[in-house]
Amino acid sequence: MELLAFLIDFILHVDQHLQAFVQTYGAWVYALLFLIIFVETGLVVMPFLPGDSLLFIVGALCGAELMSWPLATGLMLVAAILGDQTNYSIGRYFGPKVFQWEDSRLFNKNAFNQAHNFYERYGGITIIIARFMPFIRTFAPFVAGVADMTRSKFTAYNVIGGALWVVGLSTAGYFFGNLPFVQTHLSKIIWALILVPGLIAIFGAWRAARAEKARAAAGSA
Repeated sequence: MELLAFLIDFILHVDQHLQAFVQTYGAWVYALLFLIIFVETGLVVMPFLPGDSLLFIVGALCGAELMSWPLATGLMLVAAILGDQTNYSIGRYFGPKVFQWEDSRLFNKNAFNQAHNFYERYGGITIIIARFMPFIRTFAPFVAGVADMTRSKFTAYNVIGGALWVVGLSTAGYFFGNLPFVQTHLSKIIWALILVPGLIAIFGAWRAARAEKARAAAGSA
């Protein structure tokens, strides 16, 4: 319970924790940032780490000259790309072993083919958009690996999505994070960065489920 309480407090007050870490440990903060981003994007079991808010706060700290923006952004970009690539590789390697292919009741060849075809056709934009969706960004590369999305295609969109996510949010923090209005409402902004993308993802999933039910009903009519 203490670990959970610390994680919640870290996510909601990431600005205070990072600033304290910089003051105490100096340049080691760059290693911490690399680790957080890599673990969140690379390990399916860690989807709750603060991605969007962390990038914004890091940009703000760089704007306040407490950190180097080029170094922090470059390291986090490398971590984001390597994390997704690792996650994809884990899905691609363990997916068939978990399902045991045709010998397992858990494996549905038709469902697998549909997932594979979807990621080949639309997976690129999915990988990019997922970067901005908490939780989903952790699972999207894993599912792409399980669905056997072409590695070269995944890698290309992984790099594009990672660049848009890391550079975009850290730059926003760099230019706007230290404005008086933003500082006054920083806790609300952090909540918005956590909740808004999640609600959009839930709404999208709900609409997709409704559309699927409508197609199924029309097909059986």
